[in-house]
Amino acid sequence: MSPLHLKNTPEGQIISLFPSGTSLNEKNELLLGGCSASELVSTFGTPTFIIDESALRERARRYQDGLQSRWPNSDVIWASKSLPLTSVFRVIGEEGLGIDVAGGGELVMALAAEVNPSKIVMHGNAKTDDEIEMAVKAGVGTIVIDNFDDIDRLERIVTGEQAVLVRIIPGILPDTHLANATGQDDSKFGLSISSAKDAIERLRVSKKLRLDGLHLHLGSQIMSTEPFIKSLEAIASLGEFAVYDLGGGLGVRYTYKDNPPSIEEYLDALIDTARKYLPPTAKILIEPGRSMVADTAVTLYQVVTIKRSLRTFVAIDGGMADNLEVSLYGQRFEATVANRVGGGDLYSLVGRHCESGDILIDGVKLQDPKVGDIIAVPVTGAYCLTMANNYNGARRPAVVFCRDGVARPVVRRETYEDLLARDIN
Repeated sequence: MSPLHLKNTPEGQIISLFPSGTSLNEKNELLLGGCSASELVSTFGTPTFIIDESALRERARRYQDGLQSRWPNSDVIWASKSLPLTSVFRVIGEEGLGIDVAGGGELVMALAAEVNPSKIVMHGNAKTDDEIEMAVKAGVGTIVIDNFDDIDRLERIVTGEQAVLVRIIPGILPDTHLANATGQDDSKFGLSISSAKDAIERLRVSKKLRLDGLHLHLGSQIMSTEPFIKSLEAIASLGEFAVYDLGGGLGVRYTYKDNPPSIEEYLDALIDTARKYLPPTAKILIEPGRSMVADTAVTLYQVVTIKRSLRTFVAIDGGMADNLEVSLYGQRFEATVANRVGGGDLYSLVGRHCESGDILIDGVKLQDPKVGDIIAVPVTGAYCLTMANNYNGARRPAVVFCRDGVARPVVRRETYEDLLARDIN
C-alpha cells in the first residue's frame, strides 16, 4: 500500500518518517526500497542499517538542483561526518556533489570512493601535520583555516598553491542542543571576526595559500531559518570575496511534532539573504549533512525480551552502541513493529547495554510487540552509524542499500574476530 493511500492513518503517520517511497505489502509489512523488512532481517540479521539508495540520490539532486536554480554559481558539499561510509561517498560523488571531510579517515574513504579531490573540502579545528600532508598530496581542492596554527602548518607543508577559506565565528547561538551548536562566541571552531581580519591580512600576502573566501557553520538540527539569515549579516562586514561557504545545519523531522523548514524554504531564505549581502559574482557553497542522509536510513532490530513491571520494557538487540543520539543529545525517535505498522500501546523501547540510560525511546506506540518481532526505527541515517561503538563488546552493525526491491550489502557486520584483531598480546 502506498504512502498516499495511508495518509491520515496510524500507519501513514509513522511511514511519513521513513524514507520517501516506503510502503506496505499485502501483509501490512514495511517495504524499504522495495525490500520487505522480514526478508532483510532473515538475510542480514540485526541490528542492521538499511539505506534507501533512491531516497539518498533524490535528496542529493533536490539539494543540488535547488541551490543551482537559485544561485547558478554554487555547489553542494556534503558533510560526510553525518554518515561516513565509502558507499555513501560514492553515491554522493556520482550525483556530482562535493564532499566535506573533517579528518584523515573521512579523506581516505572519499578517495577510495573515487571522489574528485578538487571537490573535497577539508575541515577540522585540530588538523595534524599528517592530515594536512595527506590532503595536500591528494590534491584536496579547499582547506578551511580554523586557527593560526593551520596557517603555520600549511605554509610549511604546501609546495605549490593551496586554496583556503577562513572559518568565521558569527557569534550566533541557534536554538539547538548546546553540543550541536558551533557558531556562538565561545565556539571551539573558527576565528572571531576580529581575529579573522588578522588571518585574512596574513593570507593575502602568502605566496602559497590562496585565500578564496570565508566559511561559517552554526551547528546542527536547526529548526528555523532565522539563524542562517543572521549569520550572513554577521560576516558581510569582512568585505567581498570570491567564495562563501555557508555551512549546513538544517534540522530534520525525527518525530511527529517536528516541523523543520523544507529544503526549499531553507534555500530561499539563504539565497534571498545572500542577494542582499554578498557580491553577485561570488560562488556559494553549502554543506548539508544531517538533512542529506537522516531520513534515508532505517535501523532494524529484533525484540529479545519483554519485561512488565512499573512500566513495560521492550528490549531489543541493539541500543546505545548503534544509536548514541538519544544518550548524548536527548534526541527523540519513533518506531514501529515492522509487520504491524503504526498505532498500539505505549512501551519503553530499551537497548541491551549495561546502562540505565540505554533507553532508545521512552513512550513509543507499538502494536502488541512479541519476542522475535522486528522493530523498525526511522531517521537513523545521520550520526548513528557515525558514532557506533563496541560497548559491551557489541559488534557494529551491517549496512545494506536497498533500491527497486534489490538489497545490496555495503558494510558487513563486525565479527568477534574483529574485536580481537588489533590486540598485540
